[in-house]
Amino acid sequence: MIRFKHWTFAALLLAYFATAFAQKYNIFHTTLENGLEVIAVENAIVPLATIEIAVRNGAFTETPEYDGLSHLYEHMFFKANAELPDQESFLERVGDLGMSWNGTTREEVVNYYFTLPKDNLREGLEFMRDAIRTPLFLEEELVRERPVVIGEYDRQESNPVFHLITAVNKKLWRQYYSHKNIIGDRAVILSADREKMKTIQQRYYVPNNASLIVAGDVKHEKVFKLAKKIFGSWPRGEDPFVSFPAPDHPPLPKTEIVVVEKPVNAITIQIGMHGPSVRQDPAATYAADVFSYILRQPNSKFYKQLVDSGLLTGVNLNYYTLHKTGPITILAQTSAEKYEAAAKAIFTQIQQFTDPDYYTDEQLANAKHQLEINETYGQERPSNFAHTVGFWWSVAGLDYYLAYVDNLRQVSRDDINAYVRRYIQNAPYIMGVLVSPEDRKRLQINAEGKPL
Repeated sequence: MIRFKHWTFAALLLAYFATAFAQKYNIFHTTLENGLEVIAVENAIVPLATIEIAVRNGAFTETPEYDGLSHLYEHMFFKANAELPDQESFLERVGDLGMSWNGTTREEVVNYYFTLPKDNLREGLEFMRDAIRTPLFLEEELVRERPVVIGEYDRQESNPVFHLITAVNKKLWRQYYSHKNIIGDRAVILSADREKMKTIQQRYYVPNNASLIVAGDVKHEKVFKLAKKIFGSWPRGEDPFVSFPAPDHPPLPKTEIVVVEKPVNAITIQIGMHGPSVRQDPAATYAADVFSYILRQPNSKFYKQLVDSGLLTGVNLNYYTLHKTGPITILAQTSAEKYEAAAKAIFTQIQQFTDPDYYTDEQLANAKHQLEINETYGQERPSNFAHTVGFWWSVAGLDYYLAYVDNLRQVSRDDINAYVRRYIQNAPYIMGVLVSPEDRKRLQINAEGKPL
């Protein structure tokens, strides 16, 4: 029973909005005795069901000796387990059930999902149970999969911008870089063994660190009943973030510049800053989303002054919501001839962000309205919506997402100014410059990113 005297008015309001949102979009939630959170999303648009398990794992759990192994584990998930002796049997069962399947690894969540005919829901849940609970990590399959993951690494490494992003991130997250590095470390991936896979499983793949999401042409009562029967015996584990807490990233001590030389035809500028943590400063995350949307529009002063003026060929400012310090990133492209003027113009715009006329009331209202529309569209396809729910469950908590639209509506100009002053205008940053050796020499760009 809730004792209202212990609740603040804000908490009551948040709970009301979350409940209203859940009812509007047919989202239902329960928690099994072993700690597994079960979320059902009823949407009978097509006779399909998506079964997803989200786990609080990913780069933010990785010390240097595990750098990239959450991603390798994701690949090993779709292979042999106690019920299916090899990947061939796994894929044969996938075909029997008519499933499409995949998984993704991000900074603060790893998710696995199957979409299949709704009549195969029970069998699909049993299939997911066996995969999540009893992977075998066969040595021969691990040997085959390491090069596959390295292949993804190689493809990213072939893009010059990857080297810029890596150089900026190594300074931006200097003390705990591996905890933000999804792609991982090549040597760590190539040397990964079964024992490390088992350690990840035992530490993070426990029901009280996971959520089961079922979305589509389903009824929540049936989902909850099946979940209890099929997953109820999965034994609760120790809270991994008590025994192995993910570190908080210390503030940047100073502004730094890094120059990356690659054979490119243009100059790319990346500016990275520490943004708000959604768990520590949730109000700032709503302001960040609204402000980023305003700046992305072609009618914004930011875009007109930097792109329409001809100084840049493209520019974007983005905030990425995370528990462990979400990054703020400005990414811009220009020519060698316009580099110096373009870099100065970017910082001029930053100082003008809090000017009363930098954006209109109409632009502010439109940003909030369009973000709400985007959320509505995102909920129309249950298979994609399951991924959205899994991400927010892990990073911010389900209540944050359920109240997201209502909190967006409350964002004011004062909220945006507070966010900008704290996290952008008065904060140190890392600036990276991607330039060809020839242009760097011709422009005499020094280690501070400035022409001599």
